[in-house]
Amino acid sequence: MTTFELWRERLLALCDELRTVTRAALLEAEAAGTSAELARPHGMGQGDVTFGLDLPSEARIEEWQREQARREPLSVLTEDAGWRHLGPDGRGGARALDGFDHGGPRIAIDPVDGTRNLMADLRSAWSVVAFAPSGSTQPRLAECSGGIVSEIPGTLAARYRRFVSDGERCALTLHALEGGAALRTQALRVDADDRPDHGYFPFFRYEPAQRPLIARLEADFFARLVREEGAEARAIYDDQYISSAGQLMLLALGRYRMLVDPRELVRRRFRLHGVTSKPYDLAGAVVCARAAGVIVTAAEGGALDFPIDATTPVGWAGYANAATQRRLEPHWLRTLAAAETGALP
Repeated sequence: MTTFELWRERLLALCDELRTVTRAALLEAEAAGTSAELARPHGMGQGDVTFGLDLPSEARIEEWQREQARREPLSVLTEDAGWRHLGPDGRGGARALDGFDHGGPRIAIDPVDGTRNLMADLRSAWSVVAFAPSGSTQPRLAECSGGIVSEIPGTLAARYRRFVSDGERCALTLHALEGGAALRTQALRVDADDRPDHGYFPFFRYEPAQRPLIARLEADFFARLVREEGAEARAIYDDQYISSAGQLMLLALGRYRMLVDPRELVRRRFRLHGVTSKPYDLAGAVVCARAAGVIVTAAEGGALDFPIDATTPVGWAGYANAATQRRLEPHWLRTLAAAETGALP
């Protein structure tokens, strides 16, 4: 049995608690007419703004780590606090440890990825867990041997989805919200279709300052698909989902055919600063998506790897399968090359 398998049920139970406390706060605020309080920025964590809706889950993770650390050591990363290292104190409690070299797992948790969607009751958020076995230093994506992406749906939902991967396979389970019964479980595997249209191909453009340049990149890329692949322009759809995990799961489900998150690339190459994806909200979902057959690369192509922390900016591109990457990635790379030489229309 792998280390991830030993921790799997404990992590799934934690995801259940995170979903419960987050939705309880959402439902209570809606009933009381205080939803604006949940949307109020509470502070700046290591990775992103912490909103009122994030607070119950952050508190629960801290408590959960102390509960686990009474029995065995572990390191846990959250966006609010960064890495915390705890282990048994020898008296039935937990104590702080100096670093990663304690023999226990290294676990990154984003309790609510997609807070902005959920606090407006527009779309689901997700609890995202990236699991790395013991090691003496901060882990990297390549070391993650397990991933969990568990849905936190809005107020009108009756079901939720959960994706679990051991790094080789990905399982999708549909659960009832009331009672949590599993309604259907299936192995998740992407299709083989490489179509360049009749689907969603988003370029994620989060901040207004970056939108004009990203829109030019997007327009040039799709013009190439129309010209060179015979794509039907009006059947190339857009979607702006403020959740890295949600985006990756839509790729794994085949709902998206390709997605580019170029925000870090635009910041690095074109000096347009803005918020980017971070490792803690991305890693667990990358593990699940890749196990389902999604191809996830760096934004400019090539291998994607990064340290698991709350601060490193990450740009990435995702393709619904290997055939889609082979067909579409060359056009994206030519678009980038044109942009860097000033040749975009």
